[in-house]
Amino acid sequence: MIIALAQLMVVLDATIVNIALPSAQRELHMSDTNRQWVITAYTLAFGGLLLLGGRIGDLIGRKRTFMIGLVGFACASALGGAAHSQGMLFAARALQGAFAAVLAPAALSLLTTTFTDLKERSKAFGIYGAIAGGGAAIGLIAGGVLTEYLDWRWCLYVNVPIALIALLGATWLLHDRRPAAAERPSLDLPGVLLGCGGLVAIVYACSEAVPRGWSDALVLGLLCGGVALLAAFAWWQSRTTTPLLPLHIIRNRNRAGALIVMALAVVGMFGMFLFMTYYLQVVLGYSPLKAGLAFLPMTAAIVLSSTQLSARLMNRLPPRLLMTPGAIVAATGLFLLTFLTVEPAYASHVLPAMILLGLGMGLVFMPVVNVATSGVDQRDSGVSSATVNTAQQVGGSIGTALLNTIATSTSATYIAAHLQAAAAAGAPGPAVRDRVVKEGVVHGFGIAIGWGTGIMLIAAVVAWTMVTARAPKHEPVAPEYAPAYDPHRMRAV
Repeated sequence: MIIALAQLMVVLDATIVNIALPSAQRELHMSDTNRQWVITAYTLAFGGLLLLGGRIGDLIGRKRTFMIGLVGFACASALGGAAHSQGMLFAARALQGAFAAVLAPAALSLLTTTFTDLKERSKAFGIYGAIAGGGAAIGLIAGGVLTEYLDWRWCLYVNVPIALIALLGATWLLHDRRPAAAERPSLDLPGVLLGCGGLVAIVYACSEAVPRGWSDALVLGLLCGGVALLAAFAWWQSRTTTPLLPLHIIRNRNRAGALIVMALAVVGMFGMFLFMTYYLQVVLGYSPLKAGLAFLPMTAAIVLSSTQLSARLMNRLPPRLLMTPGAIVAATGLFLLTFLTVEPAYASHVLPAMILLGLGMGLVFMPVVNVATSGVDQRDSGVSSATVNTAQQVGGSIGTALLNTIATSTSATYIAAHLQAAAAAGAPGPAVRDRVVKEGVVHGFGIAIGWGTGIMLIAAVVAWTMVTARAPKHEPVAPEYAPAYDPHRMRAV
């Protein structure tokens, strides 16, 4: 429960500020260009420093790292809530992301090493999967409630009591064997610079692609530089004796497949959060609270699917028999959203789509996380957990930027063409222009979500072809840190 609470805080903080952003922008006098940094500063630090955060846990112990992350995250949240300038808020959000990069891998690593019994492990990963999939939606709901009834600052202050409860619980309830000096891996400083630098460059390029476009020189330069740094990172990891990311972790076919599925699955899901937030508030005119509550059925579906379906079936079925149908169900939900209209269509289009998406993602997340973190040596469990979070964060950042670019460019083309046609037929009045703009926005959302649907189907194909691990055997787990999946048993079904 303590691990789940901390993970929820990290996941929901990526979206809780979204609904509060208009209020923060007005109070701190941000420009439309600079407001993106409230979100980007967090994701940039989070995605770029995850590998380093995971290795820190292997060096000083996961419980200690977990508690340091909690304290740092709480202090950064308090600083952001008290921000009196946009620069102070941006800095606080970057600090939140940095401490989240320490906290998230430690939380998942503790989960992996604490629950070794197959039945208990299934329950634990079911809860974790529900949080991984539903935390973003919970953040939208919480952001709507806090912004509408209190103040946007409480979207940051709320982390302080949550972190305090988790810290007290971790002190008394969590146990972790700190590695002896001889067992601790050395910190690979060149790997830190190359790996974290490459991830930061790619995530930053994707964040800048939204206002600048993918063909911008800065965006292209950052993307090429990031790829070059990651290539140098891979080369260095194959030669150093103390790698930041041991390559055997991602060379395993099942683990690599699970990481790819995670990265692809969150593309469509994060894109949907962005588009539906604007669709509900801008097109349908929902209040922040009503827009947040509109995501509640999807959150409930994710929790139900993760805890009642995935958790019960994980020990009976091979992982791909959960991941593949889950991705197909989620893709079906996304496909329904391509038929959105400017008229209110929540009950007929949005609600069924969200339920299907939630059910599908619940089936995907838990086996993905379990396969990706199983069969790893104890000394590498922190960095292995970090790769899961990295796949989710980088996949979400790249996917959101890609789909948002598709949506905005498609919308602009649609609006320009239809306004020109309306002008040719006679001077369009304000009502006509407003209608055309809304139709253009919805049209762009539909095209982008269609791309997200295709990416989700690719995730289904990857899950079926690459993740060939068998279902775990129902036998006692003797070693203290025995994995649910023995890497030597990861054979084709």
